[in-house]
Amino acid sequence: MKIAILSRNPKLYSTRRLKEAGEAQGHEVDIIDTLHCYMDITSSRPTVRYHGEELPQYDAIIPRIGASVTFYGTAVARQFEMMGTFNINESVAISRSRDKLRSMQLLSRKGIGMPRTGFANKPDNIKDLIKNVGGAPVVIKLLEGTQGIGVVLADTAKAAESIIEAFMGLKANILVQEFIKEAGGADIRCLVIGGRVVAAMKRQGAEGEFRSNLHRGGSAVVVKLTKEERETAVNAAKIMGLNFCGVDLLRSENGPMVMEVNSSPGLEGIEKATGMDIAGMVFDFIEKRPKTITNKTRGKG
Repeated sequence: MKIAILSRNPKLYSTRRLKEAGEAQGHEVDIIDTLHCYMDITSSRPTVRYHGEELPQYDAIIPRIGASVTFYGTAVARQFEMMGTFNINESVAISRSRDKLRSMQLLSRKGIGMPRTGFANKPDNIKDLIKNVGGAPVVIKLLEGTQGIGVVLADTAKAAESIIEAFMGLKANILVQEFIKEAGGADIRCLVIGGRVVAAMKRQGAEGEFRSNLHRGGSAVVVKLTKEERETAVNAAKIMGLNFCGVDLLRSENGPMVMEVNSSPGLEGIEKATGMDIAGMVFDFIEKRPKTITNKTRGKG
């Protein structure tokens, strides 16, 4: 098959591994810089152009769209969908998962476990906002933050009020969440492909760090999931509409709690921790996907 990876940087580990794995399985794989694509939007023959030329018809695309270019990246992915190209993660599902508030609302509606979360706009709501999620300590998150950036732990109510007021003063959108102390600065990344968990690792934050992101000095080891954790990860991916994603869980006294569903999960940490060929599994899914799995966006505008 002819497959395109939408990625701004061909040197990134995940992008390189996907290209290597696809070519090893006999596919023709192109890496396309999303921001260099431009679209010819017509009713009869929509196309995507790239460096002055029309791109060929691909059998599938694998979007690796960074959070900072979500709007334009999903527009490009949607254009491919309009052309009839299979997208492993549909544009609307990527947009849904990137909006932290929307994704939490959708997950909570379906009964998925998660930390108590508050969202407000006015400073006069702050005290009740903190109280409503269980009181200090609380975790304060920028809606647009990634890789642990824009995530703050406030140990006291006074500290939480000051941080929230500062963010609100900057017109930043934030979430205030219950702090799950029993997680001990660790979370579980579940890699879901095609409706099943194919790998999982436990990420432990560095000494004195409550964030477990590997980019922030955290470590990772293979972990065995419980049945409930596995089902939670699969259901979260299904609710988001993602065929390929990372679901981050916390182990709490009340069972697994979803922190985030990532539509462009990094492969380096989980491949090195598990020794598994995750990139190859992505192409296995594309090759063997049921005929019922098609892009719903096509023709819907």
